[in-house]
Parts: sequence; C-alpha cells; structure tokens
Amino acid sequence: MKIMQVEKTLVSTNRIAELGHRPLLVVREKAGGARQVAVDAIGCMPGDWVICVGSSAAREAAGSKEYPSDLTIVGIIDHWKGE
Repeated sequence: MKIMQVEKTLVSTNRIAELGHRPLLVVREKAGGARQVAVDAIGCMPGDWVICVGSSAAREAAGSKEYPSDLTIVGIIDHWKGE
C-alpha cells in the first residue's frame, strides 16, 4: 500500500470497455514526484490523501480480477500532513 495525494481528475472519454465508468485520478506520492493514474473506487476529491494498492490487489479492489488496473484507491485518510 502507498500513501498518495489526489492531484486532479483525469478525463478519458475513449477507453477500453473493461474500464467501465470508474473515475480515473492523477495522484502523487510527494510534491514534485512522478504522477500516476489511479482508479477511484471510493469517491475522492482533489487534495485528499489516500491509500492506494497496486498489482493484483488493485484489480480486485476495482471490482474484478480481470479489471485492467495497476493502481486503485481504497481509502481516504482522515488526518495526514504530507511530508
């Protein structure tokens, strides 16, 4: 699991059918760090600090072992001051 911050929503109108209608968010581990795209399984807002899972856990958290995700948000952190 990783602690990351939601930066913004990623709009992608063209995508494979297996992605369904789950929102995609741009997240970072730290300010100035590399951006990644995560599937939002719980309803996050920009600025939220979140818990993300990767690999097969990301696919299952998104809803199916066949879901094409390598990073999925599974929790919103209530209190966290970034590093």
